[in-house]
Amino acid sequence: MDILSVRGASVIMNCSAYCETPPKIEWKKDGTLLNLVSDDRRQLLPDGSLLINSVVHSKHNKPDEGYYQCVATVESLGSIVSRTAKLTVAGLPRFTSQPELSSVYRGNSAILNCEVNVDLAPFVRWEQDRQPLLLDDRVFKLPSGALLVGNATDTDGGSYRCVIESGGTPKYSEEAELKILPDPEEPQSLVFVRQPASLTKVTGQNAVFPCVAGGFPTPYVRWTKNGEELITEDSERFALRGGGSLLIRDVTEEDVGMYTCIADNENETIEAQAELAVQVPPEFLKRPANIYAHESMDIVFECEVTGKPAPTVKWVKNGDVVIPSDYFKIVKEHNLQVLGLVKSDEGFYQCIAENDVGNAQAGAQLIILDLAPATTGPLPTAPRDVVATLVSTRFIRLTWRTPVSDPQGDNLTYSIFYTKEGINRERVENTSRPGETQVMIQNLMPETVYVFRVVAQNKHGHGESSAPLKVATQPEVQLPGPAPNIRAYASSPTSVTVTWEKPLSGNGEIQNYKLYYMEKGQDSEQDVDVAGLSYTITGLKKYTEYSFRVVAYNKHGPGVSTQDVVVRTLSDVPSAAPQNLTLEVRNSKSIMLHWQPPPAGTHSGQIIGYKIRYRKVSRKSDVTESVGGTQLFQLIEGLERGTEYNFRIAAMTVNGTGPATDWVSAETFESDLDESRVPEVPSSLHVRPLVTSIVVSWTPPENQNIVVRGYAIGYGIGSPHAQTIKVDYKQRYYTIENLDPSSHYVITLKAFNNVGEGIPLYESAVTRPHSVPDPSPMMPPVGVQASILSHDTIRITWADNSLPKNQKITDARYYTVRWKTNIPANTKYKTANATTLSYLVTGLKPNTLYEFSVMVTKGRRSSTWSMTAHGTTFELVPTSPPKDVTVVSKEGKPRTIIVNWQPPSEANGKITGYIIYYSTDVNAEIHDWVIEPVVGNRLTHQIQELTLDTPYYFKIQARNSKGMGPMSEAVQFRTPKASGSAGKGSRPVDVGPDYKPPLSGSNSPHGSPTSPLDSNMLLVIIVSVGVITIVIVVIVAVFCTRRTTSHQKKKRAACKSVNGSHKYKGNSKDVKPPDLWIHHERLELKPIDKSPDPNPIMTDTPIPRNSQDITPVDNSMDSNIHQRRNSYRGHESEDSMSTLAGRRGMRPKMMMPFDSQPPQPVISAHPIHSLDNPHHHFHSGSLASPTRSYLHHQVSPWPMGTSLSHSDRANSTESVRNTPSSDTMPASSSQPCADHQDPDSGSGAYLGSAQEEDAAQSLPTAHVRPSHPLKSFAVPAVPAAGSAYDPALPSTPLLTQQAPSHPVHSVKTASIGTLGRTRPPMPVVVPSAPDVQETTRMLEDSESSYEPDELTKEMAHLEGLMKDLNAITTA
Repeated sequence: MDILSVRGASVIMNCSAYCETPPKIEWKKDGTLLNLVSDDRRQLLPDGSLLINSVVHSKHNKPDEGYYQCVATVESLGSIVSRTAKLTVAGLPRFTSQPELSSVYRGNSAILNCEVNVDLAPFVRWEQDRQPLLLDDRVFKLPSGALLVGNATDTDGGSYRCVIESGGTPKYSEEAELKILPDPEEPQSLVFVRQPASLTKVTGQNAVFPCVAGGFPTPYVRWTKNGEELITEDSERFALRGGGSLLIRDVTEEDVGMYTCIADNENETIEAQAELAVQVPPEFLKRPANIYAHESMDIVFECEVTGKPAPTVKWVKNGDVVIPSDYFKIVKEHNLQVLGLVKSDEGFYQCIAENDVGNAQAGAQLIILDLAPATTGPLPTAPRDVVATLVSTRFIRLTWRTPVSDPQGDNLTYSIFYTKEGINRERVENTSRPGETQVMIQNLMPETVYVFRVVAQNKHGHGESSAPLKVATQPEVQLPGPAPNIRAYASSPTSVTVTWEKPLSGNGEIQNYKLYYMEKGQDSEQDVDVAGLSYTITGLKKYTEYSFRVVAYNKHGPGVSTQDVVVRTLSDVPSAAPQNLTLEVRNSKSIMLHWQPPPAGTHSGQIIGYKIRYRKVSRKSDVTESVGGTQLFQLIEGLERGTEYNFRIAAMTVNGTGPATDWVSAETFESDLDESRVPEVPSSLHVRPLVTSIVVSWTPPENQNIVVRGYAIGYGIGSPHAQTIKVDYKQRYYTIENLDPSSHYVITLKAFNNVGEGIPLYESAVTRPHSVPDPSPMMPPVGVQASILSHDTIRITWADNSLPKNQKITDARYYTVRWKTNIPANTKYKTANATTLSYLVTGLKPNTLYEFSVMVTKGRRSSTWSMTAHGTTFELVPTSPPKDVTVVSKEGKPRTIIVNWQPPSEANGKITGYIIYYSTDVNAEIHDWVIEPVVGNRLTHQIQELTLDTPYYFKIQARNSKGMGPMSEAVQFRTPKASGSAGKGSRPVDVGPDYKPPLSGSNSPHGSPTSPLDSNMLLVIIVSVGVITIVIVVIVAVFCTRRTTSHQKKKRAACKSVNGSHKYKGNSKDVKPPDLWIHHERLELKPIDKSPDPNPIMTDTPIPRNSQDITPVDNSMDSNIHQRRNSYRGHESEDSMSTLAGRRGMRPKMMMPFDSQPPQPVISAHPIHSLDNPHHHFHSGSLASPTRSYLHHQVSPWPMGTSLSHSDRANSTESVRNTPSSDTMPASSSQPCADHQDPDSGSGAYLGSAQEEDAAQSLPTAHVRPSHPLKSFAVPAVPAAGSAYDPALPSTPLLTQQAPSHPVHSVKTASIGTLGRTRPPMPVVVPSAPDVQETTRMLEDSESSYEPDELTKEMAHLEGLMKDLNAITTA
């Protein structure tokens, strides 16, 4: 610590240093080492202290005065230095002022001067009458050396002198007498004998403010600090000395401020002020810490200090001051950064902080560690191809390839060593993660050559270094420096003018300036471009601080920014009125006003006061009264009693008065009431409960002479203290809101005034139950829409007319969506809540109609349900197989079985068909099973011609528009052993229950029902029928005006494969035709078996179509045609299907192996309306026989059933294929199921029309089936080489047509060929093994249905025709 000595005295300066190795201690004076070996007066003590014997000090020789510092050194570690200590030697004793004769009134204070230079002040003492003077609180020596005598008494009179004892001979001042005067007869004015002066002290020192006042009566002295009374009695740190001087012990920073000495003697008061400033020696907030590092690393020693004034910091390494350079830098104000460590950087580093009142030091050690020795294992070789891929002014990016020793390099880290060329101090930068092969080296100097090398490191240690790479940084672009002398001043309340000068280092022509400004406390900066050296920014806020800075631009870009300058815009009158003005009537003559300042941001300056204006309501002239300062209330007195007054108030700044509030009125009391006690109890209290509120009414206290300022209403369930509401004294009722229904509330009422609350009055009430409906229900949502998204998801959207136009929901309303399906009928509603205007309903059933409605709820209010919206979910493939599959044998027909089933439980849509699979091998591949397609509305099916005593396995699969469902489990059935038929020719024919005898049975090779007539009689009948038919066609074509439905009959025909297997089976029992799906990518058709069969089976597949779907051959139809083309592999034939005036046609049933199953059906058919054209053509495939057979359609009088006779077919028919004769023509093309032709067939065609029919021919009858909507398909024939058939022409669908009702047979046919024009029949040759690529196209047609009434009429009409035909035949 600092030492004050006198000449000739001895001084010891302490210094201690501790280390395991004893340090060497040396001393420095004023920064230079002292040579103490040959010094006689100064010597080093064993503990390291410095002893100075007989301090030398003279006017021209001051060898011992100065700053001392000790240095402790340990070899191999380094050195540290102590903080400095100042040795001051007091000068020669000399008085600058001496005591003078003075007098003082008894009780006053006196001061005797004896001022010496500051160094000698501690050596001054006083004598009274040449005797040492004892000092105390009343008699006190000031720091300057003067003597203060307070509250003088007679004993204080005498002769006084001061003595300087600084070593050697004492030096005495002159003597002076102090006289004590008696109290004067007249008062003496107050004067300061000594006033306090401003002081600057260091923390820990004592401060004395002298304050000596004289006058009569004797003044009393007190002190204030910053305007607040300073309490000195019983204070540890503040004390009064000498009757009024202030002593502050151990000064701290909190003692800084303005001190005022106030002298008061009841007649007058005088004041004197002085300021205390406090200085703080440097103190460390953060000391440096020891650092261990490797060579080439960068380190930072942290050092954070505080002090007052702000200390300066320097760094010392091993006792020598560190000079900042490129590698030793002072960063972040006081921290020392060392870049690229080398071994010589080791040692002790000290942070030394100094200011005017002291210094301090703190140190730390830097230890350079050796690299850890590599562990046993291979080290990486040098990285390859080190290149600088990006070179800038202050940074370089380096990239390299992995070492040869480790081509992957995923686990390698890299150290990049670099230095300036010619400098041995390397720095290091490490990659941030393993495997990274690039690094950015920053903070380089522009236009400087650096040398780089890269070293790889693995878990064993550092490897080889790459070859040095020299790279020069780019020269830096010359940018402008900061604009000097930036100034800003407010030119108005909303504008600031900023000026500056041109930058000293413009580095070229300045193009423009950018002025940035920002409101203080905000973080968004605005800018404006300026061409000149000044600019006025307008539109600023009034009386608001803004910061401004300027950046100069040249051709290279923005330069260095100036420092921010802060200026406040000028003040203005307030822009808003004060807030919350309230009036309180005090009595009959005064009213108290309370208010709040204008809103923040509207003051426009410092509010210096408020201006109040008031007037009687009956008058227009007003009175003004001003309120100064920040007072927010004012009592207006001197008013008239019982009079109503208006008041308004405005805020004032130095610029003027702002806007005033609205007028507020209050009325003074008629008489001055008593407010020395609380009001009495209110005279009455009444309550009226409602559902959620209670209306409270009351009357004031009976004693009207006590002031009532308001009423306090308390209420709560069971207790009145839960809630309290205060109302004005004029109020007589109040409604308590937001209560619970059916609840018991206790209510209390008290009157109150400024003294307190009076006696309460109690009442209780029970709110009504919540049974009253809400008087204003909400509007239900509108525009409810259901958008089907999938088979189980529907989105519901709606609008809410109670929302604003943008339909934005801002309150707590919510919507309830409900939905249900009517199947089954007792289904309950499901509900869900939504907070938006849409909801996604999931988990629905496929192909199900749902109804939806929405309601809105807001608080306790709800709307009714909206209008319903309906939506049907999309279909889905069946997810369960047909159920309850049973197989039974048909009675009397052991080779025929009946398969029954029920629809799938989860059909997921309308079932459009079933496929029955059956096989004798349950383990066979599914494509080897025989299939039977069945239409979707059938739940039973007959399968014929099975092998006796054979186990069969059956599976059923359902289909809807989305695809196929799963198969049912296999059901086993064994056919009976014994045959129930009579053998060939004697097998009973299976007929429907609604069978009716046909018109004049015609012999047919297909087993048409006939009478046992001989051949001649049969020919006569056939010829007669043919003639009659032609006549009836002509008559009906002229007179018939409406269409009728006629049902054709289809003949059974044997359809067996060449090898005689049952793989492709037909069926004649289907009442409704099966829908046929082709799921195979190629359709294999095999030749038809020619073996004789006593009971040929003909598959009847009626194909009803709409007339709109057909373009007739003779161009007489007026509808569009829909065509389909199918190509098959294998033997193909072209069949023509003819129709009678019915809506039915005959279509072959095909059996196909299912190798694969495309998802879409390829067969479709729809009902066809009548074709009003009398000309019809037959087209047939080629036949082996030269004779012809025609397909004869007989009208059945009933739409259901078959036209086969129960008689023995052996008497009338043989197999179609094996009866070549002139009467019966075995034509495979005439059989509706004959899809395959014999490979050796010749060419031939059926030509002619209905008029050309040969009456000698026996006409086969066909089964007539009820109409059913099906989809059709067409089979194009494959022509032989040289055929006239054009393969580019579209194929014609197999058609059924509906013609007007005729009393005779009117036969129409539709051929497989081109429609739209009449074409002659074409010969068809089927190649033996063609390969035709299959194309499948699906056509969707609308379904048509017939009403029961229409059918009934048609049937009645047909019955009439039958009767006419019978009569003609009989005749």
